[in-house]
Amino acid sequence: MLKKFPKTHITLAAAATVVVTTAALMSPSADVEARRMSYTIDLEQGAALGNPVPIKQATKQPEPAEAASETAAETAELPATSEVPALVDAEPTLNWKEFDIKSGETLSSLFKKAGFNDGVMLSVIHGDGEADKLQRLYAGEHIRFGIDDEGSLAAIELQRSLLETLKIEKTDSGFVGETDIREPEARPAFATGVIDGSLYLAARDAGLDDRLTMELAGIFGWDIDFVYDVRKGDSFEVVYEELYVDGEKFNTGRILSARFINRGKENVALLYTDTNGDSDYYTPEGQSMRKAFLRVPINARVSSPFNLQRRHPVLDVVRPHEGTDYAAPPGTPIKAAGNGRVQFAGWKGGYGRTVVLQHGDNISTLYAHMSKLGKGIKNGTRVKQGQTIGHVGSSGMVTGPHLHYEFRINGVAKNSRTVKLPDAQPVPSTEMARFKQFTEQRLAQFNVFRESGRQLAFASDN
Repeated sequence: MLKKFPKTHITLAAAATVVVTTAALMSPSADVEARRMSYTIDLEQGAALGNPVPIKQATKQPEPAEAASETAAETAELPATSEVPALVDAEPTLNWKEFDIKSGETLSSLFKKAGFNDGVMLSVIHGDGEADKLQRLYAGEHIRFGIDDEGSLAAIELQRSLLETLKIEKTDSGFVGETDIREPEARPAFATGVIDGSLYLAARDAGLDDRLTMELAGIFGWDIDFVYDVRKGDSFEVVYEELYVDGEKFNTGRILSARFINRGKENVALLYTDTNGDSDYYTPEGQSMRKAFLRVPINARVSSPFNLQRRHPVLDVVRPHEGTDYAAPPGTPIKAAGNGRVQFAGWKGGYGRTVVLQHGDNISTLYAHMSKLGKGIKNGTRVKQGQTIGHVGSSGMVTGPHLHYEFRINGVAKNSRTVKLPDAQPVPSTEMARFKQFTEQRLAQFNVFRESGRQLAFASDN
């Protein structure tokens, strides 16, 4: 039959067959078309890259127009995938070995416990920053070693307290250390008490710790002698800081304001920080609570007062006692009553070991019968108020250990316990407007606490 068709027709038929066959092979089937675009990222559903997103299987072979419109509809339903977030490598997880430092332990022994030799230890303490501070260890501190997946030392943390941690990390250039200091949260608290026996006992009953009690006595110590001036019925009220870390109280901070009623006289002190960042206690009128001189240079009782007609205990003759004697155990620190310069330091006849300080042009103070002088105390040395200048002893003409203290103005002896002491500098006039605004706020806070305390006391009585 092939002979009945012209060769031209046969050639055309063969070419058409090839075209149809090629088109059939290159065109996707209905199933293949239905599975197209089946891998994508669903940003709204959080599907990971490469997870299949299920779509409906086609049930019939669509026409070209229908297929185009169905593909467009499916594409419109898919979420946008133009931006793919970059994958970030997670930081390696460290395995920590922790130890509480005990008395007698060394840095070398702790490194060995963690599995590292002295060579690694030396590479750490010779690192940059504050890494060398790791050498100073104290019993009770906590140390931990961070070890990476390869078993190498990657970090060290030495917790010195709740607030201070020395952190050392390994970098490309070696170990680098820095000290991390946490700031505690300070919350105001209130305490009030009435003195029945002593300030110490009343303060303890009010919930104040020993440090706050000493600070309270120090604030008012220029005007009140807490050994002799305090009377039964005297009272105090204190607003102070309680320090918290992670919501838990761990210590107390500064006294913010205080009121002390002594023999019916009210004394109020407010802590004020000026624009230079310097803090001190002032009266509500801006006068400094500090005086240029301490009323008492030692925490001790008076064994012999200032008396110009006193009979000398050793010579048994009437000889003026131009100072005040304070009985105290040998070695008790003696403080400089004010800023000044050492005019004399050494042995001074019947005074024994003595220090004389010159304060300005017209005031001098003398401290006698010391067991030894303070560190660095010698003629010409500058000293600051409260600095230890010596220690109680019984050198010279004495019957027992005590401090003999003299206060002289223009060379004339004065009773140090009653003489009017010059004040320290008040709040500068340039700071007064700011200070007044601060005072109003602090007194308002103080009064709120005071009234709350009275209400609680009244309620407990009923």
